[in-house]
Amino acid sequence: MVGTLEQTKRAAIAEKLADMRAIQNLIVSNEEIFINECNDQEIRDRLQDMLEDDRKNSEILETIIVEFGIQSKPKENVEKMVNHALEMAKSSEPSLFAKMAHHELLKHGQVMSGLIVHKAVQVSEMDMKQPLAPLNTLNFDNRAHQEQLKGILEILGTRELTGKEPEQGIWGRVQDAFAAATGVVGSAVTRTTDELGVLQIIRNDHLKTKTLINEIRSESNESKLKELFSQLYADLTVHSEAEEQVVYPKVRSFYDNTQELYDEQAELKKVLNEVKNTSPSAPEFKAKIKQIKRMVDEHTDEEESDMFSKARQNLSDAERNQLGREFKEAKKQLQIQMSS
Repeated sequence: MVGTLEQTKRAAIAEKLADMRAIQNLIVSNEEIFINECNDQEIRDRLQDMLEDDRKNSEILETIIVEFGIQSKPKENVEKMVNHALEMAKSSEPSLFAKMAHHELLKHGQVMSGLIVHKAVQVSEMDMKQPLAPLNTLNFDNRAHQEQLKGILEILGTRELTGKEPEQGIWGRVQDAFAAATGVVGSAVTRTTDELGVLQIIRNDHLKTKTLINEIRSESNESKLKELFSQLYADLTVHSEAEEQVVYPKVRSFYDNTQELYDEQAELKKVLNEVKNTSPSAPEFKAKIKQIKRMVDEHTDEEESDMFSKARQNLSDAERNQLGREFKEAKKQLQIQMSS
């Protein structure tokens, strides 16, 4: 069955994100290999800093994909490239310079992919913009890493060709280039302790849901209404099921109104299924959407004003981050089930 233009567009962005995830995992593996292979402590330290950024960015990218709401596989040629590149990084034949020169190209490719996705989203529906905003962080880090890698390559290349150390001042020039890059790419998105925590992920889901509801309420085209509601139905189903599997059992011990949250979501699922079986041209369709809006507003207000406060009081940053990872994984598996 041929998908609609809207579905095709979302699927194409999802596939590009899957490509980026595969390459991001390769970048992390490469840096782990390079650190073990390199015997220059200053270069090792810089690679270690990059590795820490890239491990964090792998988590951010996973969050972006889950919140976007569509699980996809990378293109076959990307999978082949990743496997080949990993074999090269592990091999003893190419020099460290050759390996890291290819690594710098991977960073450039990630920057371009992130920018292209942002451009695509600029001409897409509002609900796509919010989940993809954290790509700014990846773009900034990868662009900054490129400048660091150029300095490393200058050192390694000079040693490989001459057996001598390059002239002094390389790192200073790299820092100047890095400062210039910030003006091109934009300011880095500030990372907060709660960035990957469960509360921020839930809040992001709430924002996307409310954006979708507003799009539906302002839309009149029947085909478009079907597409938008299909995304709303999928997002709310995955979000509520994941909360019930992972979040609510965790907060029940300190949040007295947990059962009320279960009950609210059960009622919301009932109304969602009623709308699913209603034609967008029927008068009751928009009335039901208005009812969903009211239910979502009340439910999210309760979670964000009350449950969040109790969670911050009773869960450490580490516990909230771990719960966030479990919540994302539950959403990911549910999204895979829905797409199969």
